[in-house]
Amino acid sequence: MAVSAADVKRLREMTGAGMMDCKKALEEADGDFDKAVEILRVHGAKGVTKRAERTASNGLVTSYIEGTQHGVLLELNCETDFVAKTPAFQQIAADVSAFVAAKQPSDVAELLGLELEADKTIQQLLDEANASMGEKIEIRRFERFADGYVTVYLHKHDPALPPSVGALVETDVANEEVGKNVAQHIAAMSPLYLSREDVPEDTVANERRIAEETAREEGKPEQALPKIIEGRVNGFFKDVCLLEQPWVRDNKKTIGAYLQENGVQVTKFARFKVGQV
Repeated sequence: MAVSAADVKRLREMTGAGMMDCKKALEEADGDFDKAVEILRVHGAKGVTKRAERTASNGLVTSYIEGTQHGVLLELNCETDFVAKTPAFQQIAADVSAFVAAKQPSDVAELLGLELEADKTIQQLLDEANASMGEKIEIRRFERFADGYVTVYLHKHDPALPPSVGALVETDVANEEVGKNVAQHIAAMSPLYLSREDVPEDTVANERRIAEETAREEGKPEQALPKIIEGRVNGFFKDVCLLEQPWVRDNKKTIGAYLQENGVQVTKFARFKVGQV
């Protein structure tokens, strides 16, 4: 199948792989972008990431903590860094995160319809901001924890800009030091799941299939495949599961081991990075 230069460019932006690798993958996949990403992974193309899931937006991540057991993490988006660093934009983020804690909406759609003040909904607040700032302003997502002890960490990639990464952690007991350490680890290492038991079965099956196809592509002997596949799937768990990741401050122990030695369990967590799923 002939593929266009535009399609090759799109796949390259999605994955970070080389131009010729992208062209060959699209041809092999008959133009199916998801299949082309898998082909690139199987063939070991360098730089293949989850860029397909990302958006090109700016903004900030903020939080609101009430006591030790109620916390909100929120991402507010705009079009440019210039607007993101203005006091007016940051005040909107602060006001809305506090409002989420007070009103406890279940999702963004419900939040937008709630009244911040008489005759003004959150959506109308954003509409006014759009008009005054000259950019599209939108609430991307939020998370609220109130079933345990919460800790938050916000990280700035640029000291001139507001935080662009945030992690909210809920634990079963109060331990501010452990909570902060784990939140910082989450911000840095971006786990997707708490434990391997939380990884969807279809995701594990897909990783197992890719591991097998990759091993066969590499010419590994048939009798060695089961061990190789299991090793690579376990490696996947270590990459994406918080409890199995090596702790950034001491890579000789996992986060699970660090929590166990301190008598703390993480019950849930959220990590937001501006513009990234």
